[in-house]
Formats: sequence, structure tokens, C-alpha cells
Amino acid sequence: ERLRAQKSLSTALVASRREPPPYGHRKGWVPRSLEDFGDGGAFPEIHVAQFPLEMGRKKKTSNALAVQVDAEGKIKYDAIARQSQGKEKVIFSKYTDLLPKEVLKDDAQELQRPDEEAVRELTEKTRSALEKQVSQKIAAAMPVRAADKQAPAQYIRYTPSQQGVAFNSGAKQRVIRMVEMQKDPMEPPRFKINKKIPRGPPSPPAPVMHSPSRKMTVKEQQEWKIPPCISNWKNAKGYTIPLDKRLAADGRGLQTVHINENFAKLAEALYIADRKAREAVEMRAQVEKKMAQKEKEKKEEKLRELAQMARDQRAGIKSHGDKGGEDNEARERDIIRHDRRKDRQHDRNISRAAPDKRSKLQRDQDRDVSELIALGKPNPRTSSEAQYDQRLFNQSKGMDSGFAGGEDETYNVYDQPFRSGRDMASNIYRPTKNVDKEAYADDFDSLMQNNRFAPDKEFSGSDHGQRREGPVQFEEDPFGLDKFLEQAKQHGGSKRPSTSNRSKDDYHDKKRRKE
Repeated sequence: ERLRAQKSLSTALVASRREPPPYGHRKGWVPRSLEDFGDGGAFPEIHVAQFPLEMGRKKKTSNALAVQVDAEGKIKYDAIARQSQGKEKVIFSKYTDLLPKEVLKDDAQELQRPDEEAVRELTEKTRSALEKQVSQKIAAAMPVRAADKQAPAQYIRYTPSQQGVAFNSGAKQRVIRMVEMQKDPMEPPRFKINKKIPRGPPSPPAPVMHSPSRKMTVKEQQEWKIPPCISNWKNAKGYTIPLDKRLAADGRGLQTVHINENFAKLAEALYIADRKAREAVEMRAQVEKKMAQKEKEKKEEKLRELAQMARDQRAGIKSHGDKGGEDNEARERDIIRHDRRKDRQHDRNISRAAPDKRSKLQRDQDRDVSELIALGKPNPRTSSEAQYDQRLFNQSKGMDSGFAGGEDETYNVYDQPFRSGRDMASNIYRPTKNVDKEAYADDFDSLMQNNRFAPDKEFSGSDHGQRREGPVQFEEDPFGLDKFLEQAKQHGGSKRPSTSNRSKDDYHDKKRRKE
């Protein structure tokens, strides 16, 4: 009753929504349409298959095409042929497509050139399209660009195909405002557009109209008869081919046999080349044989000389040994030359490395130990590194800094030379002024003025003009000391010096070493 009253009092233009009956009034009522469910779901107390909002209902798919009509109102049956094909694809589906085009006259309207206005209009249209494409590509390549302008809003009125209270809020028509969505200019592209898609099938060719088939005559069959190919190599079918057909296919009967004269020239050239090569090989073999014979004779002569020299040496004959002696002397001279060459190379290296120190190095090498001590150079082992007293360092460490790093086992008392300064010789060997004066009395001044180490007296028989370069050279044992020492060793070899004498010698050796 309430629904009936609402219907009677309703003056709205749009139909109101139909709702299911309330509880207690649903006896014999079965929901069938979408309006019976309203906004809710199924009714569990009604035991019928229900599909609220079409949920659960199996959708029936069909490949049936919608009926399309052309401009004249006729059904377009070629929609079946155009299904799943591109719009630009040309498909000939009508009889009019098969008719040839009529030949137009030269003064026909379609064959005339366009006027200047049409050309200008088409040029402007093409230029604007190209500018639009170029501007789009340039804008896309820019790192930062302004946002594109939005198109104006569009208002679209549409009528839905499903009419009813449950659809479209009961309205029959609806107006939609379409606005283009603002696009972020910094957003990267969402889709990959460089994917290569295979092209679709091309447009089918225009069908060829055939005339009705006619029977061929015997004359036409003979004109179109193609003779089979006769091969001289293959006969897969195993046909029996007559000889005249084979000769005709080969064409050898039409040729005259002609031998080129170059064959004879080639054969003669090959024969001459073979003969020359044999002569060259034989001559080379003879030369090699002669060279081998000479080499063999030289080896035999050398072996014969060596055997003769060995026999002469065994027999004690010196006649053939002179040559060997000369060889030995030459070998010794070569050795001496090699040693002197090494010395010269050494001197050159020294002069090249330190030319100012060359004379000093040579002078220091030739000096005796006594001269080094007298000149204040007791330690000939000169080192380029500056030497420091290690006890001066690490004073802040503690007790172990100055005592061998805390190691009791090491006892390095004499790790440094005693008074290694330059004035060591003057401090050790030069007496004090008063003592010398008391010892020498009046001769002290004359001794001080004289150069003590310059030789003022010459030995008898010495050559004062010759200056030696190197150590003092003596004659080989002029007094026979070597012989005397050998006799003393033979007679007194068993006697050993006393312990006291040995201890004294050891003491003096140690003292000299320390100095």
C-alpha cells in the first residue's frame, strides 16, 4: 500500500527506484531482475538461483557481428571480411571493385592541376604539421620543459543502453564533463614505444576475372609441348635415350677438332726445365761432395798434427814444443792485457763518478798503515753515512734506553772507534811542547820547521827522477830470508813459545788492532 501510495503521489520526471518487499510480505515473491535486489545481495531464505548485480552468472560470448548499414541503407556484408583488419587495408569485396576504371579525357576535372590557392593551402597545412612534429620532438629532448596547455573542457551528453531504475540512478540521459588530466612534464615515459611489431598482412591483390574454360585443340597442344631435357650426366628416371638425341644435345658433331699449338710449346718448355733442373742438382751435389772431402782432409790433418805433438811431448822432444810455448806465452799476454783493460775501465769509472776524488782515492789506496796513522787517518774504512752516538737518542724511554735496549746478554762496549776525530794522531803521537823542548833542547825549533815526512836524503842507487805509483817494490828475497825461515820451521817446528810470551804477543796484537 505504501508503494502504491508513493506511485500515485509521485510527480517526478525520473522513475523512482524499485525495492524488494519488506520482511513478512515476501511469500511467493521470487527476485528475477536487478531491480528486485536493490543495492543488497541475495536473499538466503528464498531457495532460488540468484545473481545480484549479475555476479556469478556465466557470460555468453559470441563472435556474431553487429549489423552495419552503409550510406544508402544497405547492409554491409563485407564487415566479415574486414574483421580484425586495419582500416587502411584495401579489400575488394564488391563487384564494382572489379570493374576497370573509365579512361578520362585530358580536359577532365580530376586530371587538372590544382590552382595556386589550393597549393598554398596544402603547403601551409603541411608546414604546420611538420612544425608540430619538430616542436614535439625538441620539447621531449629538453631536460626541463613547461607543462603542456590543457585543452578546454568538453561536455558530452549520452543515453545509456541499459534503461531502468537500477541503472544510472534512474536517469535516462547523462551529461559528462571531460577534462584532460594535467601531465607532469618531468615524468619519464611510462610505456616502451620502441618495441618492434611485425607488420600485418598486406592488402590482397585485385582478383583476376577469368573467361570460361574451353577445350584445347590438338594444334595448341603441340604448340605448347616442351621437349624433355636430355642430360649427359643424370638420367634419374632411367629413360632409354637414343644416340642421335644425345649427340644433338651435346653438340659435338657440330664442332671441328682443333688442337692448339700452345700444347706443344708447353710440353717442350717442361722438358727443358726438367733437364736444366737435373743438371743443377747434379752440379750442386758434386760441389757439396768436394767441400765434404776437403773438410774431411782438414780434420785428418789436424788429428795427425795433434797425434804427432802428443808423441813428441811423450818422448821429450822440444822441437815441436816451441809452437806450444809460443801459444802459452800469447795466452799469458792476453791475460795480462785483459787485467790491465779491467784496471783502466775501473779508473775510468772512478773518474766518471767523482773526478775530484780520483787522485785522493788512488793516493789513499797506495798509502801504508803507518802513513795513514801519521796523517790522522787511522780508520781507512770511510763510510758516506754520518755516524752518531746511539746513546744520544731515545733519552725519554727510561732505564733501558742507554743500556742496549734492556738486553743484558749483549755487551757492546767497543761498538764505536775510540776518538775517531781528525785530530786523533796529533793528540796521541805529538808530545807536549815543554817535554819536547826539554828532550831536544836547541834543535827543537829546527825540527819543527823541517817537514818530517818529505824525503830529503836519497838512498844510494835510487832514481830520484822516477816517481812511483803504487806500493814500494822490493827484489825477490835478496837476503835469503825465505830459505832461513823454512829451515827454522823444520828444526824448531815442535817447540812452542811459552805461555807468557804468547800472552804478551796477544796483548800487543789487541792493542794494535784497537789503535
